[in-house]
Amino acid sequence: MAYQLRKAPRAPVASVALAPAPTAERARPAGPLVLPALLGATIIGTLSNNILNVPLRNVTDSFHASVSAGVLVVSSFVLVLAAGMALTGWVGDRFGRNRTLTAALILMVAAQVGAALAPSLGVLVATRAVQGLACSAIPPQVMGMLADIFPARQRARMMGAWAAANGAGQAVGPPLGGLLTGLWGWRSIFWLLAPLTVLVIGFTRSLPRSDSPRPAPLHWQGAALLTIGATLVMTAATAVPQRAVPGWVDGALGLAGVSCIAGFVVTSRRTAHPLVPLPLLTEIRFVRSAIATLTQMFALMTFLVAVPLYITGTLGRSAGITGLLFFVLPAAMAVLAPVVGALSDRVGPRLVLRCGLVVLIASCLAMGIFTEQQARSLPLLCVLLFALGTGVALVQTPAATGATRSPAGRQGSALGLFNMMRFGGSAFGAAWVAVLYPRGAMLLLFGGAALLVLLALVVSIVGPDPEPVATPS
Repeated sequence: MAYQLRKAPRAPVASVALAPAPTAERARPAGPLVLPALLGATIIGTLSNNILNVPLRNVTDSFHASVSAGVLVVSSFVLVLAAGMALTGWVGDRFGRNRTLTAALILMVAAQVGAALAPSLGVLVATRAVQGLACSAIPPQVMGMLADIFPARQRARMMGAWAAANGAGQAVGPPLGGLLTGLWGWRSIFWLLAPLTVLVIGFTRSLPRSDSPRPAPLHWQGAALLTIGATLVMTAATAVPQRAVPGWVDGALGLAGVSCIAGFVVTSRRTAHPLVPLPLLTEIRFVRSAIATLTQMFALMTFLVAVPLYITGTLGRSAGITGLLFFVLPAAMAVLAPVVGALSDRVGPRLVLRCGLVVLIASCLAMGIFTEQQARSLPLLCVLLFALGTGVALVQTPAATGATRSPAGRQGSALGLFNMMRFGGSAFGAAWVAVLYPRGAMLLLFGGAALLVLLALVVSIVGPDPEPVATPS
């Protein structure tokens, strides 16, 4: 079955070759453990990302470090995770998604054991960065296999299940991290994650073995420029709140990163085999999905870092209580994600996406007012967290569906870039908190997140609905 791209911009050097989109006829047989294996890997990745957010103050106290330095434990993971996704997406295409996912989980176990044994904050930050590298391979492989294994008519529901797994990880992570820290210290977190990851590795044996590698050449220059550029930009953002880093160094890192990304665009236009074909990235469905997921993750990370600090600091609550209170936000994400998937099938993902962005804006503004006034009402705080979780659920599923339905969604490197922007939003959100939270500018902190989400809402409104991009011939 052959497909043709409609009205796609013409590449300067060579036309963009696309693999056929998965259809019901091409879908691979799915055994009973396939979905648990893929969603289990997703939960492990999400847990690894957020499980230290609640006990972050305990971590910094154990190493006698400042909160700004301790944020590196969170941001180093997210930075490497985001920067490596486009490249690990290509690795999955080249060597097979199944093999790449299994190797990433094995690396994750090694890094978890290293974090549990970390003798200093620097070593912990380094092992968290390795965990981020391992986790960078999980989303593009899982999204690609979900789209490839299951029929196209189930796409929104599968992305809903994927979003629910993300929400479950978010739900379990904060309270679990706080509970374990209260009982046995923060190191026990990694001693629990390691065997759970080994269990998921066992589940991956049920994945279809027909996941054949694709002999796609790697455009090393473009891959290096994109990876280095994204790393430098996010490093610059992460270093801004660090007093030991001069301002001119931050500026130089940011400028060098932007220059590398610009170089990636230029070199990609001149080669017949780019890491990510640029015309695919300008298709409106992919653009809207990527911008929406970036701003949604920025807002979510602002909450995930700032609100626990507010509860443990201003309100004086313990890490365990904070984790239980914080359970409301991700629990809403996990419960609502399957419902949102079915709703997207019925009314269309674009309308659902817009509604979610509006809810996110309102939630950010309300939390900014709440924290600026140093309010202490725990029931109201839970309502605000539930509202944000609802907004995230309404954005996450339609954004993932739009990305996998676009022409770019057929390539692992493009799905990696989508997730790079997704977790890049997390990295910038953590840096945003590290800059403003110590200054007590809570309204500006959450208001800035609301303004960024407003940009995504504008992008979702501008332009016509995309037409189908592939037709059978």
